[in-house]
Amino acid sequence: MTGNVICFDLEGPLSPQDNAYEVMGLFDNGHKIFEVISRYDDLLTLEGRKNYEPGDTLALIVPFLIYHEISERDILRVSERARITDGSGFLISRLEQLGWVPYIISTSYQQHAYNVGEQIGIPPERIYCTFFPLDEFREEIGELGTSLIEDLERDILKKLYPNINDDNRIKERLDRFYYRDIVGTELEDVMRRVVVIGGQRKVDATLRIAKKVKTSLSELIVVGDSITDYKMLKEVKVEKGISIVFNGNKYAIPYSNVGLAATDIRFLLIIISAYMRGGRSTVMDTVKTWENSYDEFVKDPEKIPDDVIPEDLKNFLLTKVRDPEFFPPHFHYLEGINREKLEEVLKIHEKTRALVRGDAAKLG
Repeated sequence: MTGNVICFDLEGPLSPQDNAYEVMGLFDNGHKIFEVISRYDDLLTLEGRKNYEPGDTLALIVPFLIYHEISERDILRVSERARITDGSGFLISRLEQLGWVPYIISTSYQQHAYNVGEQIGIPPERIYCTFFPLDEFREEIGELGTSLIEDLERDILKKLYPNINDDNRIKERLDRFYYRDIVGTELEDVMRRVVVIGGQRKVDATLRIAKKVKTSLSELIVVGDSITDYKMLKEVKVEKGISIVFNGNKYAIPYSNVGLAATDIRFLLIIISAYMRGGRSTVMDTVKTWENSYDEFVKDPEKIPDDVIPEDLKNFLLTKVRDPEFFPPHFHYLEGINREKLEEVLKIHEKTRALVRGDAAKLG
C-alpha cells in the first residue's frame, strides 16, 4: 500500500448541498415531492425491503426528473452553486501532503460528485458515485409512463405531503406506483439501470478500494453522516478500522466509533494526526481527551497539549474561538454508547448539522 486511505461521503462532510433535493427544486413543488420520497426511502431501509438500499431515493425521483424535463446540464448547474464545507479544501490538501490518499464514496449523481471532487482536489478515478445518463433516459419514456407520473405527483401533493407523518399512507401509495403500476414499463427499466451507490454498495466500494491499495478495512478511515452511510460505518467499525460520523443523524451515529460535530471539517486532522502517531488506540485516547476536556480546551486553546492537536489547528482555533458564529469541535467516543449518551451526542450533532446543511439537514 502507498499511503494511508480515507474515504469520504460527499454530501454532508465535503459539501452541504443535497444535490438531488436542490435539482428537484427546479420545478414547482419539487421539494415537497422529494421530502415524501425521502421519507419513503427511510421506511424501506428500516423495513429491510429486499433489493433496496438506503439512498435509492436518487432512483425513485427519476420519473419526476424525466417528466419535468430536467437535464444533465441542469444537475451540473445546480452543483456549480454548491458550497464546499468549511475546511474541506484545506483538509484534502493537507492529507495529501501527509501521504494520505482520499477517496469519495457517494450516492450523488456523477455530475455533482465529479464537480465537487474537482473543486477540492479529488480526481474522478478516486470517486465512486452514481452513474446517471439522464438525457438518454428521457428519450425512452412513453405516454403511459407520463400518465402514471402525473397521477402520482397529484396524490403526493394533495394527500401525502399534507400527511407526511402518516407512514402507512406513504408506503401504500408509493408501493403501488413503484412495485405495481410501472412493472413491465419503460419506466421500470430506466429506474433499474440507476444503481445508486448507497448502503451495501458503499461497503462494496470500500472493499474494492481496500483491494486496489492492498490493505484491509481495519486499515481504513471512513467518514459519513446519514442513513446511506450506516452500513459502511458499521462494517469498518466491526473490522476495527476508524469509523467517523461527521455532523451525523440518528441513523449514522450508533454505527460509528468516533464522532466529530463541527462547522469546519479541518478538525478531522486531529484524528489523522493521532492515527499517524500511534494508530487506532491513539485515536481513541485522543478523542476521549477532547471529550473530557472540551470546556477547558475551548475556554483557553493555549492549554491544549501539543500531542492532541497539530500546531496550525491550535493557531486556527485561537483565531476563531471568540467568533460568536464559530462552533468549536466536539469529539465523541462512541464505542459501546448507551441510550443516554446517544441522546446527548445527537443533540450536539443535530445543531451543527443544521448550521452546516440548512434545509438538507432534515433529510435522512
